[in-house]
Amino acid sequence: MGLGLQALRKLASFELIDRVGLRGPTEQIVYQASKNGFKGATVAGRTFARVSGAGKPTRARVSGGSDLFDLTPDDDQQMLVEVMREVAAGELRPAALKADEACAAPQEVLDQGTELGLALLGVPEDLGGTAAERSAVTTVLVTEQLAHGDMGLTVALLGTSAVSTALGLWGDADQQATYMPAFTGDDVPCAAFAVLEPQPLFDPFALKTTARLDGEGYVLDGVKSMVARAADAEVLLVAAHLEGHGPALFLVSSGETSGLTVEANPAMGLRAAATETLHLEGVKVGPDALLAQGDPAVYAQAIHRARLGWCAATVGTAQAVLDLVIPYVNERVAFGEPVSHRQAVAFAVSDIAIELEGMRLATYRAASLADQDKDFAHATAIARQLCATKGMYIGSQGVQLLGGAGYIKEYPVERWYRDLRATGVMEGALLV
Repeated sequence: MGLGLQALRKLASFELIDRVGLRGPTEQIVYQASKNGFKGATVAGRTFARVSGAGKPTRARVSGGSDLFDLTPDDDQQMLVEVMREVAAGELRPAALKADEACAAPQEVLDQGTELGLALLGVPEDLGGTAAERSAVTTVLVTEQLAHGDMGLTVALLGTSAVSTALGLWGDADQQATYMPAFTGDDVPCAAFAVLEPQPLFDPFALKTTARLDGEGYVLDGVKSMVARAADAEVLLVAAHLEGHGPALFLVSSGETSGLTVEANPAMGLRAAATETLHLEGVKVGPDALLAQGDPAVYAQAIHRARLGWCAATVGTAQAVLDLVIPYVNERVAFGEPVSHRQAVAFAVSDIAIELEGMRLATYRAASLADQDKDFAHATAIARQLCATKGMYIGSQGVQLLGGAGYIKEYPVERWYRDLRATGVMEGALLV
């Protein structure tokens, strides 16, 4: 598929198509072929039937890395960036306001995500996915571009990808054989990665949700908050404290267990993601529900990769703020001249651009280290701190620079500000 995308991209670059007036149709062909390429690579039957004795798990290979620090996207990544940018502008941005008001993503937008194969970003090629090698950078690029349209819709679209990526990274052969055919099929299930809990100063390594051994399986009890599309989720990846062991991740199929209830809980931001509270009361799962045998290193890595997902979404939304603010301050006239001629305004805009580049570089660097199978916890902590503090600052400045217009829903900066506030508090939901 990578070679196919490369060939299509070269086709669109030929000068001849401009001379004969075929630039528009050719770009449309490239766009549609990109979508169909992802869809065509994912044909399999759907089943949640438990599979045992499947042998060794399938993993995407680890990137060998390079001595050169180069974050230039390769051809396939650049094609993805271009496609996702068009989707963000043409599909997400127009639907964002109504989705925010309805606290739900439109079905046509969710269908678009399925067509694009977003659930397959972290699934190895041998399992029907698109990942020839692990690439957190690719998922970061995709998340960033989609969030340029709307962060809430991005979370709704990529929630399923978080679970399929976790299965690709850490699922054993039986878990992959049980769930992957559904994620790589035509009827992709909704899935959610549930970590956050309704407690002050939440620490994902000190969970209140518990899991205890019960015969050969486990029983889960607790409450998870801000779970994107929890009511629709057929598969849940739940973080819980395993008694006598520590925090771990469990796969829960909502259709095969009782004790799961969902409560609508729309928040200040991310309203399009349909965030809900998930109650687990005596939820029984089998011994095969424990991911990676409860390996503490895997749990820690999942938390860090989720935080990188939020960093990427923050960068994309912050870029949207900058892209709206620059033309606005140049066109808005006050006292006979554009307000951008005022030094305070010009400095505020430049500060947004400077902080944004720092956020982006820190996020890319942490994702690059993850792809090389190096320790990326420290780099992720830096990226998250930058994105949490500076992202909120950028959102606030966007509202401030638009003045009264920034406070009304006619302009999207007030929604972007509310969404950007989530970066410092959210855990889980996304995964790169």
